[in-house]
Amino acid sequence: MNIFLIGPMGAGKSTIGRMLSQELSLDFVDVDREIEERAGANIPWIFDVEGEDGFRDREEAVVDELTLKDQQVLATGGGAVLRAANRACLQSRGFVVYLDTSVEQQLERTSKDKNRPLLNSPDPQAVLEKLMLIRDPLYIQTSDLIVKTDRRHPRGVVTEIVKQLVRQGIIAGD
Repeated sequence: MNIFLIGPMGAGKSTIGRMLSQELSLDFVDVDREIEERAGANIPWIFDVEGEDGFRDREEAVVDELTLKDQQVLATGGGAVLRAANRACLQSRGFVVYLDTSVEQQLERTSKDKNRPLLNSPDPQAVLEKLMLIRDPLYIQTSDLIVKTDRRHPRGVVTEIVKQLVRQGIIAGD
């Protein structure tokens, strides 16, 4: 069993992913951290040196490899759905949960994070709105389940995901 978390930056994929993996006794893997470990550099550096296309090439290779593993909760980067190959890997190799959040909530959660190269802009809200216009339809198309995370404690989101997994027969209930 694999659970793949998709959604925009600031939706809570890493935090919720860690908690969900503990709840389900599965491994947790964060695609962005895996890319950084393999590159020996952080994501802003990769963007600076290789551009977004270079980063997306690395991301595609990592997503393809990691989705072949089993018994894990995998948190993807916000832009992973941009590539059709990533969407196909996610959809065919696990259960995909879209952690949906508003631009306002994203701004609140990412305002002090300097590790987000796409937000290095005088108007991060405009950037997030533009990204959401492009990515939201891809998140919806790729997902098996959509869960809102706005103004919610991660534990409540995890509980909702687990209930839905039981309801849909993905995992056994108590």
